[in-house]
Amino acid sequence: MTRWVALLRAVNLGARNRVPMPELRALLEARGHGAVRTYIASGNVLLDTRSRSRRRVAAELEELVAEAFGVETAAILRTPDELATLVDGHPFGRDTSRTHVSFLAAEPDAAAVERLLEADHGPDRVRVAGADVYLHHPAGVQGARLGAARLEQLLGVRGTARNWRTVIRLAELAAGE
Repeated sequence: MTRWVALLRAVNLGARNRVPMPELRALLEARGHGAVRTYIASGNVLLDTRSRSRRRVAAELEELVAEAFGVETAAILRTPDELATLVDGHPFGRDTSRTHVSFLAAEPDAAAVERLLEADHGPDRVRVAGADVYLHHPAGVQGARLGAARLEQLLGVRGTARNWRTVIRLAELAAGE
């Protein structure tokens, strides 16, 4: 079995795009996935599956959410090792209270990364690590100049963001802690 952490994009945003996590867990278990867990209602799912294909598991999750709940989403998957590497690579010092990670559906090309790095988004800081983007928002997310829409526009890749506490907890859960 392969363990995956699935990050669903834009679900359970207020009254929009409702995906009840208990129901999603039950549907995934009924499809034969093991050790299904969710973490908070923002679309974080841990599951064991026979499929080692990231693309296949993501497509299955997207289709299931669309059919069962009428919500169009992107499922972005990471392995426990990928999450552990991400946590170990935190680039912004000890204070992680203003750190977020945008998990991208694919690795952006070099030209897109260059556009992002050249754009003026101060005081926000950014570091791209493959298909993950570390974001530091010293004024908080609400005051961020580099929000999710702008990040996607510059990189040309869809993503979904999580705060650092959520990233840490998902890495712990994925590692079996």
